[in-house]
Amino acid sequence: MIESHRVLALIPARGGSKGVPRKNIRLVGGKPLIAWSIEAARGSRYVDRVLLSSDDTEIIDVAKALGCEVPFRRPAELATDEADALSVVRHAIAALPEQYGYLVLLQPTSPMRTSQDIDGAIELCVERNAPACVGICESEKSPYWMMTLTSDGMMEPVMSSDRIPDRRQVAPRAYALNGAVYVATVPHLTAGQSFFGPGSLGYVMPRERSLDIDSELDLKIADFLLKETCAHHG
Repeated sequence: MIESHRVLALIPARGGSKGVPRKNIRLVGGKPLIAWSIEAARGSRYVDRVLLSSDDTEIIDVAKALGCEVPFRRPAELATDEADALSVVRHAIAALPEQYGYLVLLQPTSPMRTSQDIDGAIELCVERNAPACVGICESEKSPYWMMTLTSDGMMEPVMSSDRIPDRRQVAPRAYALNGAVYVATVPHLTAGQSFFGPGSLGYVMPRERSLDIDSELDLKIADFLLKETCAHHG
């Protein structure tokens, strides 16, 4: 709870995954991938309840064993490649009789994210009275020097030429969504709004905690980093 607002953490984890099969329960740093998000949510100062939204019996069993609540099973039509995260969020809100002021969406694919990152994003959202706040990190590659390719292989700058600075050093800092934490007021979400849009804030996180697992290589990197972290703290 924060300033009398109850906070719900929702962890979405469907069974199907084309990029990394069964990734949500693959062992990473010695634990099922989903464990890192459950533990971070349970370690938050403000989160009142941690729920899983899944269609998959094995994932549900693993999450329950890790102390995560699973009060409902996600409908099959919300567990396809085409299903969007906001539909999953709204289904969860509608399925619960209790009222919450804020919802925090925590994707299992961000195992480096900490309880402190979750709390920082919640605090920023509440302090600024914003409808939403999302995790971001400084982009490794600047969009000011990015290109697209035409059908005949010619390069075209993504930015219009009048916006490209003369030197890299004077280019504005650019940030990318890191997928680690999404916070929004429940009325904002139930009104049909998303985590992005007018009034949404960016919560800046370091790159080392912004890894988003989308491939087998990402999985290997996370496994290495988490084992290193555990060895360092252990």
